[in-house]
Amino acid sequence: MSAIEPGTDGPSEDGPPPHRLGVRVYYEDTDFSGFVYHASYLRFLERGRTELLRALAGDQSDLHRDARGLVFVVRRMSLDFLRPARMDDLLTVVTRTRALRGASMQLAQEVRRADAVLVAAEVTVACVRDGRAVRLPDALRRRLAPGDAA
Repeated sequence: MSAIEPGTDGPSEDGPPPHRLGVRVYYEDTDFSGFVYHASYLRFLERGRTELLRALAGDQSDLHRDARGLVFVVRRMSLDFLRPARMDDLLTVVTRTRALRGASMQLAQEVRRADAVLVAAEVTVACVRDGRAVRLPDALRRRLAPGDAA
């Protein structure tokens, strides 16, 4: 899988614009039927979340260092597999902030082919340091906030 056209859309009245990450489906992403293997979508979604954070806060390794060991971990994930993707498809992973809590964020993600939603995901990501939940850094919270929810 490789990134194609990473970036963001224009401004949004409801908070930051959704982040879009292009991916191409390779043979290694598929199962014997030629469809994308379900676990491959988890990698696509992870890369979408990582690139959203990179666009808003820079490299996670820098954030980890500067915030004294801060990491993000998936706490909960719910996926709906709606349509299959195949080898060589060009997909777009769309990631947007749904809600922010003290030490977590809820993200809505979609894997799309053109205008068709193939996979819809709701993901809760916790902010952790030394195995304990910690508040999202204020600077990141402001950048992630949906609407005026900062």
